[in-house]
Amino acid sequence: QVQLVESGGGLVQPGGSLRLSCAASGFTFSSSVMSWYRQAPGKEREFVAAISSAGGTTSYADSVKGRFTISRDNAMNTVYLQMNSLKPEDTAVYYCRSSRGYWGQGTQVTVSS
Repeated sequence: QVQLVESGGGLVQPGGSLRLSCAASGFTFSSSVMSWYRQAPGKEREFVAAISSAGGTTSYADSVKGRFTISRDNAMNTVYLQMNSLKPEDTAVYYCRSSRGYWGQGTQVTVSS
């Protein structure tokens, strides 16, 4: 059974940091490109970042470039999203996704003073 379980969300002040984790099971994680997406209230889900199966290649949405870092630990079947210099417009539910099309349930990130 495929599972993607996100964690690490919460409430943070503008300028703060959070680290999201996504623990995967039920498929060959080490051969899967992994991505993070987010969906703000009233908006469509949008791409945030992606990382290749071995971790050597990453890509980011322009809106988060320079502030967010995606990484992975294939031994732990986990992908991470380090988010720094958070802004109110980063408020959203964050989802991880595998290249096979599996989605997690999401974790809420709220940036507010």
